[in-house]
Amino acid sequence: MNFLRILCGSFALSFLVGCDHGPEVIKISGAKFGTTYSVIVIADQIPPPNLEELIDDRLDLIDVSMSTYKVESELSEFNRLIPGERLSISDDFLSVYRTSKQIWEISDGAFNPAIGPLVNLWGFGPEIKSDNIPEAQEIDKLLLACIFSNASLLNSNNNFSLVKLDNVNLDFSGIAKGYAADVIADLLEMSALPNYLIEIGGEMRVSGVNSEDKPWRLAIESPSEIKRIETIISGINGGVATSGDYRNYFEVESERYSHTLDPRTGYPIKHSLASVTVIAETGARADALATALMVMGEIEGMKMAEKNNIPAFMVTRIDQDYRTSYSSSMDKYLNFGVVDID
Repeated sequence: MNFLRILCGSFALSFLVGCDHGPEVIKISGAKFGTTYSVIVIADQIPPPNLEELIDDRLDLIDVSMSTYKVESELSEFNRLIPGERLSISDDFLSVYRTSKQIWEISDGAFNPAIGPLVNLWGFGPEIKSDNIPEAQEIDKLLLACIFSNASLLNSNNNFSLVKLDNVNLDFSGIAKGYAADVIADLLEMSALPNYLIEIGGEMRVSGVNSEDKPWRLAIESPSEIKRIETIISGINGGVATSGDYRNYFEVESERYSHTLDPRTGYPIKHSLASVTVIAETGARADALATALMVMGEIEGMKMAEKNNIPAFMVTRIDQDYRTSYSSSMDKYLNFGVVDID
């Protein structure tokens, strides 16, 4: 059995792939959104001859819509608007906005695509800064510019636009990769290819069976320096995402400041949750929910997971070791078999 590990920053979500026999195994990989992607398809019929090109073109459309680095993207165009102006948006942008709003609402703001100005203030964004602690008054001021509801959706005969009610900038990096996996899944489904595993920057979309005609098995690895698998999950038909905070921090006067900010306070998270893995109907929801639960921490996050029937697996720091916990709806996906890591 081949073991393919996908590293997601400081933690890892791996997938175990069966031996290549039986149906044709199609493997497509590339780079997009400043990261890499991988698509594995178990095809029992002839796939489109230009499948790789179709995937690449579809990902390009998402990049043009939601890139924070392309000045011509829809997202950049919206961020340049002044309060009161509006922008007609594409179906991709509409879908990501709607899912973002849903997760923003059920998480009470723990997931917030409008947090960009605060991320930059703390020096965690694309603007490179030295490690420093912002003044409290600076944080309080920018919190007023990080209100997601200041981007409001308008519908005129199914022609959608987004209006900027007040100063607000959006950044969909916490959901766009999961959404991109959904888009590729839709493309494969329309091509009558229901058995696949898609991974984009660590976020996944899984469906059907592998080449051994068995459900895909995903390995959740420990965020520790030691290579160790915490558990195996399987039986998934949907999105899987992991969010973690392990090495992404800086220290000032022996105090640790995480690169993960709580949008509700404007300050770095203080809890001991190291990583959280979420399963959802779509990659977009899994991506956003994993971010929200990571912000909330083990206690608050687990309450939200139980309340909303979210399958979640958490790894928490305890001194020099780690403790695992999971929501009741995650139980059916767990497989605690031992797997060696080469």
